Amino acid sequence: MKLPLHIAVKLQQAITGNIELPASSIKHVVVDKMLADGVLQKKQVGKTKAVLFVHNAAALAGYLHNIFGIPSLQRYIEKYPDKTLTRSESVAISGNSKLRGIRTFTGFLVNSFQPIAATLNGSAFILNPPDGSYVFISDWKSFIPPLTCTIIGVENAENFRQVRRLQHLFKGLTPLFVCRYPVSNDLVLWLQQIPNPYLHFGDLDFEGIYIYLSEYKQHLQKKASFFIPPNIEYMLKRYGNRELYNRQHANRTSPPVMQEDAIPGLIALLHKYKKVLEQEIFITANNLGLAE
Repeated sequence: MKLPLHIAVKLQQAITGNIELPASSIKHVVVDKMLADGVLQKKQVGKTKAVLFVHNAAALAGYLHNIFGIPSLQRYIEKYPDKTLTRSESVAISGNSKLRGIRTFTGFLVNSFQPIAATLNGSAFILNPPDGSYVFISDWKSFIPPLTCTIIGVENAENFRQVRRLQHLFKGLTPLFVCRYPVSNDLVLWLQQIPNPYLHFGDLDFEGIYIYLSEYKQHLQKKASFFIPPNIEYMLKRYGNRELYNRQHANRTSPPVMQEDAIPGLIALLHKYKKVLEQEIFITANNLGLAE
């Protein structure tokens, strides 16, 4: 059983101020149990009005410790709303690591096909994951890539896993790849705090454009751009998916209003061939020598 924060605040007011609380202001199942167990008392002050009060503060403190694992009601009230509350702190204030939803794994995945000299927590950090592995950046607020890096957001997991097979697409760049999954605000917040340009590598379809504009462009503005391969028309004609075009076009006829110069041209090509292109094809087509 958990003690709701608003109930904890009311109890603390009753103890420190030695005041009576209107019963209507402190309704909850845990309050009913405290009344039944005798650590809270109820007094009728009118036909329809009642008040609750704490007769023995020490008894209530012991009860909160034994039943709810709360050794200090004041500290519980102070720490409970803390957005940076860790599971260990949660155990310390309540004996319960699951006191409230806490994201233990904050951060995002990164990958690279060449060594990247970055900084993490003020120390030099060489990012060079072996083929078949990635790096999870947990302390993302202290993760600083070199200014020469272009951050490339990869929408789909298979492409992110095989970035070495996509080198031909990013010649002339020093790319640091980031993954959209697991989806959270951490990645966008990090992109906002660093000066590096962001290039979004997603599916070349209506859904991919929507994801880019709604999740990245609106937050990063001019720092963000959408990656369109130079051979897009050839790839679209040869490997495009007409069924997916029809399905997406029926469900979403236009992307959000925020656009950029390259996107209307891409949309025009999608409509011209009535096809869309999923980004995984760039792994296979180049590996088999099928790309123009």
